[in-house]
Amino acid sequence: MEISVLIPLAIGIFIIAILYSSVGHAGASGYIAVMSLFSLAPEFIKPAALTLNIFVASITFYQFYRAGHFRWQLFWPFIVLSIPMAFLGGYLNLPTRIFNVVIGLILLFSAARFILDLRPDTPKGPPSKPAAMTSGGGIGLLAGLTGTGGGIFLTPLLLMMRWATAKNAAAVSALFILFNSISGLAGNITATLTLPFFALPLVIAAVTGGSIGSWMGSHRMNHIWIKRLLAAVLLIAGLKLVFF
Repeated sequence: MEISVLIPLAIGIFIIAILYSSVGHAGASGYIAVMSLFSLAPEFIKPAALTLNIFVASITFYQFYRAGHFRWQLFWPFIVLSIPMAFLGGYLNLPTRIFNVVIGLILLFSAARFILDLRPDTPKGPPSKPAAMTSGGGIGLLAGLTGTGGGIFLTPLLLMMRWATAKNAAAVSALFILFNSISGLAGNITATLTLPFFALPLVIAAVTGGSIGSWMGSHRMNHIWIKRLLAAVLLIAGLKLVFF
């Protein structure tokens, strides 16, 4: 990769990692958007984004867990079916243009909802186990198909259904993203029989940005700020799916 491409690409990934990790995400949809702007090959983009996701999701989960925001009972029902479905989605390489546009429009709608959401951060309680398992399986499939960890789908669901506080949702989403990114990458490698290539400066940029953003989100930001930043994340992800 030429230095004239590598430096601005690393800067873009650094900024995306800060923004996404502050709300418990790892940034795959943002990385995909940035790499697409630089016209990188599609067969490079998906596994590279998932690889960066694994690094950033690990750091993000650690920060939110250490700050006491993780809830195991909320997490596990979502992940049970999500892992195999993420593998399936990562294995499949479908012509998904219409699918991406529809999902992108849903994310843009969710972004608008969070911009206008001024409700107190008071959840009603966790979902039923069947609802969580079914939702997790569907989100896992979407995660694998879109080359993301699924956080852009899980966090809005948790908050809109009032199943979790903003920081609990961030912590749960971070670990959810980590498992799904590993599963999705395994599915992609199985399908392509190719290991992902990524440049060390991109990993350093993602890890540094993820460390900064996740510390800010887990220790400094209140739920209003997290929802506003989540709206920005969903806006980026939605625009990426609609236009790239």
